[in-house]
Amino acid sequence: MAEGVFRRQVADAGLADRITVDSAGTHDYHVGSKPDQRAQKIAATRGYDLSKQFGRQVIRRDFVEYDYVLAMDVINMKYLARLCPPENAHKLKLLMAFGRGSVAREVPDPYYGSTSDFEGVLDLVEEASQGLLNHIRVQLGDFSKR
Repeated sequence: MAEGVFRRQVADAGLADRITVDSAGTHDYHVGSKPDQRAQKIAATRGYDLSKQFGRQVIRRDFVEYDYVLAMDVINMKYLARLCPPENAHKLKLLMAFGRGSVAREVPDPYYGSTSDFEGVLDLVEEASQGLLNHIRVQLGDFSKR
């Protein structure tokens, strides 16, 4: 969900030509698979299309190619930290570090939960994605209100 949400926020801000968005899992459970049907359904109710996304596993090159490598929770952050070359450790952050209105530190995994769990995750992802986009806009010197 985070990839789809952030990708649209970036496009809506007119920054798709300057910001690359991708996602990857820490394990190979869903490599090649589309997002969970429940995630797609909940996301679609808010106008996000996740149908063109496919799962892949994070690789060491991701730490070199991307400016931010964001984890949903502390467990995945620890996994990423073990894989990350030391010179790129500054790129690792929790997504919710960019959340502004929530007290949540992590984005919970809704996989074994209910529809409302997916909705709650989408709320957190939207909030943190907007905070991340605002942060990146400052880094880019893009202060326009699009």
